[in-house]
Amino acid sequence: MLVGFGTRDDAAIYRLTDDLALALTIDVFTPVVDDPYAFGAIAAANALSDVYAMGAKPAAMLSFVGFPRDSLPWEVLEQMLRGGADKAREAGVEVVGGHTVDDPEPKCGYAVVGLVNPREAITNAGGQPGDILVLTKPLGSGVLSTAIKRDMLDEDGIAAVVGVMSALNRSAADAMRAVGVHACTDVTGFGLLGHLHELAAASGLGATIRSGDVPLLPGVLDLIGQGVVPGGSQGNAEFIAQVSDWDPEVDEYLRLALVDAQTSGGLLIAVPPERADLLVEALQAAGTKAAAIIGSLNPGAAGRIQVKA
Repeated sequence: MLVGFGTRDDAAIYRLTDDLALALTIDVFTPVVDDPYAFGAIAAANALSDVYAMGAKPAAMLSFVGFPRDSLPWEVLEQMLRGGADKAREAGVEVVGGHTVDDPEPKCGYAVVGLVNPREAITNAGGQPGDILVLTKPLGSGVLSTAIKRDMLDEDGIAAVVGVMSALNRSAADAMRAVGVHACTDVTGFGLLGHLHELAAASGLGATIRSGDVPLLPGVLDLIGQGVVPGGSQGNAEFIAQVSDWDPEVDEYLRLALVDAQTSGGLLIAVPPERADLLVEALQAAGTKAAAIIGSLNPGAAGRIQVKA
């Protein structure tokens, strides 16, 4: 076992031979959108992201579904599974099996097996002082998903957030492997600052974020101002308050956006400063949802984050 629970990384890495290792992960969650096909696609993209974050390439997937068979039509289950299968094929793999249980609340998720050369695996513990932090998707899916549940988002807003959540991190992973980076994690339920804290702590470093450089989905700050904040994001804010220092100019709404619990967020990459521009150019050429330089790693208390205005 090369990577296990110790550094809270995105996937386990298990070495089979000197040149081959498995990347192993599973993710399951409840619906974040109303469309069952989109839900399945987002669930698959979310699970695949953990493998991409490790520098691995997915090889096969297994599905898990909880489904209330007495209260929803079977067509909903079919569309959930079809959405996930289509997203898997977009990633170049197949869903080769799975398991479904009768459950009063729908759930969907995937286990993913990836392959990687053990010497080329990218972990969240490899960050170096001076590394530049690059983010590949805008934040705000937690806020916008909550707005969907409250019927506060129009069709354009729904399409925007579904497009971000269902987008694979495949091209971002290809770009970072080609450029050469020190560390990576994907941004999901603990929010940007929660996952940055894990990366910095695992690397034995502090971190600095320039809040104004962090990309956000349209309408996120306005919705936060209307009280649209997921419970998970509130919990993230309470934790991050213990491990961060904030410029007073960073307002309350932006603070919440930076800890918003994401579903199928982007990759957060720590790249040597001399390669940062190359990485941004490669991400832009690949058409990722964002390619934003948002801060850096630096000597300091492990996992401590400075948030600048």
